[in-house]
Amino acid sequence: MNKYTTLEERVRIIELSEKGYKDPQISKQLKVSIHTVRKWRYRFAKAGRGGLSSRMGRPAGGSLSSFPPELEKTLKDWRKAHRGWGAKTLLAELNRHPYWKEKALPSERSIHRWLQDKHLTRPYQAHSDLPEVESAEQATEVHEEWEMDARGYEYVPIVGIISLINLNDWVSHVHLLSYPCWLGQNRCQRHPNTQDYQVSLRLAFIEWGLPDRLSLDHESPFYDNDSPSPFPTLLHRWLIALGIQLCFGRKGFAVDQAITERSHQLWYHQVLEGQSFDRIEQLFAALQRRREFLNSHLPCASLHGKPPLIAYPQARYPKRAYHPQREEQLLDLRRLYSYLAKGRWFRKVSKDGTFSLGSEIYYLHKSWAHQQIEITFDEQTIQFICKSEDATKFKSVSPKGCSKQDLMGEAGPLKNLTDLQLHLPFSYEDWRQLLIYQTQSHTTL
Repeated sequence: MNKYTTLEERVRIIELSEKGYKDPQISKQLKVSIHTVRKWRYRFAKAGRGGLSSRMGRPAGGSLSSFPPELEKTLKDWRKAHRGWGAKTLLAELNRHPYWKEKALPSERSIHRWLQDKHLTRPYQAHSDLPEVESAEQATEVHEEWEMDARGYEYVPIVGIISLINLNDWVSHVHLLSYPCWLGQNRCQRHPNTQDYQVSLRLAFIEWGLPDRLSLDHESPFYDNDSPSPFPTLLHRWLIALGIQLCFGRKGFAVDQAITERSHQLWYHQVLEGQSFDRIEQLFAALQRRREFLNSHLPCASLHGKPPLIAYPQARYPKRAYHPQREEQLLDLRRLYSYLAKGRWFRKVSKDGTFSLGSEIYYLHKSWAHQQIEITFDEQTIQFICKSEDATKFKSVSPKGCSKQDLMGEAGPLKNLTDLQLHLPFSYEDWRQLLIYQTQSHTTL
């Protein structure tokens, strides 16, 4: 349990201590040694927030100042030649080197601190979750909770490689939509992107209204998997502003979206298996036609042998109406600001004085370079507040990617168009934009 602590972990130690947690409880929860807990509590009691700086107590001349200069040169040469060598490896190399193995050597911790001083390593960051929202009870009404998931990609003759984005209502088991996302030769990824999910959801919203909650897995358009301190994605922020709460299933537990997982096979056998289509539009039309059969005619074992819309005819009526022309008015940024105000994020500032949050780059100043910073959001000033590791420096930055135009994505530039001219033949992106335009204008082009 003897490991290096991050700023986030030190802050959590103090917060848990102030909430009345005992040292052994904090040690167990954060997976650090009890000596580490006591050390940072003592430093905080002595120097306040500034005492949480990881630089406190280091030798004035550097972490290796008490050792011969040749030792530091050796480590520099090794680290330059082997960028993957960490403190443990460097110490092991010293212990087997013909010259250095007979000398007094620094500890692994001292070498690690030296690497940090020289900006040769990235500090470990413990994982934290997205801001917590009030836990929801199990849905009991139609359109209270939907499930959404994309079926693994597959080849459809003539059309190419596709992935079906499927949406289902949790209570009624109504098949809300199956949208074919094209992943052909012009698409480098093998998964639907944010734009694909947005157009799928808009098509479902128009017909079925807005749900209270949406159950999802941890695919990258929904969840920031690239950071141990995740920030809500653009799709997540858009849904929050629409008043839709996201519920993330457990990683690796497909059963958390069981209804939709079962629907993947159903759609394959009902529409795709052994069939070919000339165009993506033809495939989508076939999926739409078959949906009526699945909802109104095919018995569902989970509903005592009744089709979904026979068992729950009220599912035909929206719980909360959605009109694409009014999406901008339906987006309430106060919901987003309130959510962000519950969060806290930790980032490492680059050598250029920048950091990344939500796929956006923010500039602080070069004087902040290589520092770990704590970031919170002030919903009164609508600013991110950046705090240095020792809490002696603060800076406010305006949020990016949070305006209504940003959240609306592709639909933003199209909302005021009265005409849309696309060149034939349509690409997949053209077809998707055509769908967006038609949902907003209710026009057939």
